[in-house]
Amino acid sequence: MFRNLASLSVDIDCIGQGGGGQCTFKLNNDDVAELAMALPQLESLLLGNPCCNNTCATTIACLLPISVHCIKLQSLKIHFNTTNIVDDFKNTSGDHRFQELRSLQRCTLPSLGVMRIPLNLDGPGLEIVASGMYDIFPSVGAFVACGGVQSWDELDWRIYKLRRT
Repeated sequence: MFRNLASLSVDIDCIGQGGGGQCTFKLNNDDVAELAMALPQLESLLLGNPCCNNTCATTIACLLPISVHCIKLQSLKIHFNTTNIVDDFKNTSGDHRFQELRSLQRCTLPSLGVMRIPLNLDGPGLEIVASGMYDIFPSVGAFVACGGVQSWDELDWRIYKLRRT
C-alpha cells in the first residue's frame, strides 16, 4: 500500500537506557527484511534511537536486505544487537540467502546512526566488522555514535582504509 513512501520515522527511546532493562525495539531480522522489501522507495528509515541495552532481536543480518531493497536510502537509524557481531558476520557470509543479495546493487548510505549501540572489539574483530559493513554499505563513511563508543570511530577509520586499497 505504501510502496512510494520515502520516509519512515519512529521516534522512540528505550526505557531504562542507562542500564538494564529490555530494548523496546521488537522487530526481528525477518520483520526488517520484509519492511525493506515492502518499501523500496525509502530514502530515510529511522526506527527509534538505537540504545545501549543490546537485547534487541535484530542483528547485522537485517542490514543487507535494507541496503539491497532500499537503493535510495540516505539516512538509517536502526537497533541491532552487537553481542556476537563477529560471529554474525562469519555466519551470514556463508548463508545462501545472503549470497544472492550480495550480487545485487546496494544503497549509497553515507552514514549509519548507531547512537548508543555498544561495540567492544579487538583488532581482528574490528577488521572482520569493517569488511562486513563495507560489503553491506559500500558508501558508508561514518557511524554516528554518541556516549563515547570509541570502537565506532575506529571502525570509521578501518573502512576509510579499506576504501583506499
